[in-house]
Parts: sequence; structure tokens; C-alpha cells
Amino acid sequence: MEKQTLNTLQDFQPDKFTKRIAFKKGESVVFVLNFMPGHELPTHKHPNTDVFLLALQGSGTIIVDGKSSPFDQGEVLHLAGEEEFAYSNSGNEPASLYVVLTKVPGPEYAQNI
Repeated sequence: MEKQTLNTLQDFQPDKFTKRIAFKKGESVVFVLNFMPGHELPTHKHPNTDVFLLALQGSGTIIVDGKSSPFDQGEVLHLAGEEEFAYSNSGNEPASLYVVLTKVPGPEYAQNI
């Protein structure tokens, strides 16, 4: 068994969003993305990978294939690998997303930033 504590994965930086890896097993990776107000995750996709997002904390805006919608604490989202998406913390408080990628497209996706 491996266990993590959420507070070690929620690392908020004033100048950029952060990514903290919780687990990397086989072709899957689990991590937490952390955003201060105004921080954004650029538009991207994860080919051949299912992406699962849980809004752990805060509120923001998710853009999927050009369509924008709120993404608030407690909401869960599934994205197919070919869907382009972006996220921004459009709220007034820090926000965190819990992310599961079922098949890592490349080693760079399983690194802290």
C-alpha cells in the first residue's frame, strides 16, 4: 500500500501553477495541479489517454474543445484523449485539481513542475 497526504500535494506558488505527482504506476499517473487566482493551464490534449479531473478546492473555468463552463469544488470530469482542454482559476481563492491519466503519453507528463 502507498498513501499520500493531500497537504503535501497542494503547493501553491505565487508566480505559476504547480503539478505534484502522487503516484506513477505502469502507464498511469496521478497528480494534483495547484493554481492561485488568475493562473491558467494552457490548452492541450493527451492523445490515447483518458483524463479524469476532480475539482478538490476552489472554483475555475474549464474550456473543452472551445466551450467554456464553470468547474467548481466537488465536480468530476472525464475527458477523452483527443479533446483539447484548458483550465483557469477564475475564482478569488486557490484552486486544486486532482488528475488521473490512464496512459501517460510520454515521460514528461509524469514529472513535477
